Amino acid sequence: MPVYTVHAPVAIGADLAATDKFVFVRDGFHFWAAVASVIWLVWNRLWLALIGWVAVTLAIDFGMTALGAGRGAILFVDLLLAILMGFEAASLQRWTLSGRKWRQLDIVVADDAESAERRFFDRWTARQRGLTNDQWAVDRGGPPPTRNIPGQPFSKPPPLPQGGIIGLFPEPGGSR
Repeated sequence: MPVYTVHAPVAIGADLAATDKFVFVRDGFHFWAAVASVIWLVWNRLWLALIGWVAVTLAIDFGMTALGAGRGAILFVDLLLAILMGFEAASLQRWTLSGRKWRQLDIVVADDAESAERRFFDRWTARQRGLTNDQWAVDRGGPPPTRNIPGQPFSKPPPLPQGGIIGLFPEPGGSR
């Protein structure tokens, strides 16, 4: 199943009025980023990544031409760069969003983008309303437990067993 990361702009804040600004980025291989890298970068408005992609591709192509590499070798390296772009497209999207001061809200596992949105917003709205069943949450509102307060079951330690020994051997120095 695909994994999606959910991002929101920090300036707006994560509330119900800003949900139309949330961005879901699918992790994994992006076919169109590999086939048409420049068009995919422009379509997703990844301008710094586009500049870097063009600069790296031109530098490698000119460098290989200067070294006397054949057209087949240059085409093979360009094919490897395109496959690399397909694998790293989601990372470039996340990097661009973090550079624009967006924050990652959650990670969602779902079959498609629509299911990921539904799953995320179900969880997120439950958290906003305080209906979540968080097993790791600790109530920090009450005072810490103390000793010697009448009426509290933990005020007095449990009595020691007869003989004062706790463990496998009933008597100190006894036979095994």
